[in-house]
Amino acid sequence: MVDWLLTQPIWLIALFAGLLTWGITALGAGLVFFFKSMDKKIYALTLGFASGVMIAASVWSLILPAMEYSELLGYIPWIVVSVGVLLGVGFLYGFDKMLPHVHFGDHKPEGPRTHLSRTRLLIFSITLHNIPEGLAVGVAIGAVGVFLNQGDPGIAREALIAALAVALGIGIQNFPEGAAVSIPLRAEGLSRKKAFFYGQASALVEPVFCIIGALLVTVMAQVLPFALAFAAGAMIFVVVEELIPEARNMSTNTGAHYSTWGFTIGFIIMMVLDVALG
Repeated sequence: MVDWLLTQPIWLIALFAGLLTWGITALGAGLVFFFKSMDKKIYALTLGFASGVMIAASVWSLILPAMEYSELLGYIPWIVVSVGVLLGVGFLYGFDKMLPHVHFGDHKPEGPRTHLSRTRLLIFSITLHNIPEGLAVGVAIGAVGVFLNQGDPGIAREALIAALAVALGIGIQNFPEGAAVSIPLRAEGLSRKKAFFYGQASALVEPVFCIIGALLVTVMAQVLPFALAFAAGAMIFVVVEELIPEARNMSTNTGAHYSTWGFTIGFIIMMVLDVALG
């Protein structure tokens, strides 16, 4: 399958990877048809798991390759990664301040004042935070196009396997994330069908930004290490600003370490996927 994918246009490979992550999200969101509510311990576990996957992907799949590609291009690796991560964090920080949104468990919206309902703000917030995941997968796939254009199919094949590992890792954490979106929306008062629709729709931005990231890097090969670090910074922002605080808020006195164990398991799974497949 890898060899077949290498013969396809980069945008098609990116679409395939993006649809994979979206499809797994939809499967997770479908749990709303079987469960009416989610135990706080399980919710904390899933948020911790998603955090672990995203941090591991940021390090092994984005930051370390960014340093390697920086050396190949004659850049100073630590400067490239520092600038890219800062830009990624700053990008989402700007969105966080400029756009109205609300988090699970919070009743007070953040950002500018708006007349939008709490449910819509919740969906908007979730969708916004799925963008870095799509970019991360897309940028990793864009590296494949860069090496193919340079006439190095061997490295391109390795880059594709690594990119697919990123997509699979993001997809795995999207399954519980999909449930963590649709089930609370059901608890907010939406019907099961609407909760499922919004749960899966929140991940539709992933294929879109996956294609954007892949094409951008393919056309502008010199920005590849910066783009990898940028995606890592954006993912780190989501974890630190959103996922970990929510996981801790959902932890109970009897299950205070559920988020910690979820993080550890997610981190290990993503690390193994990247090292074993990449």
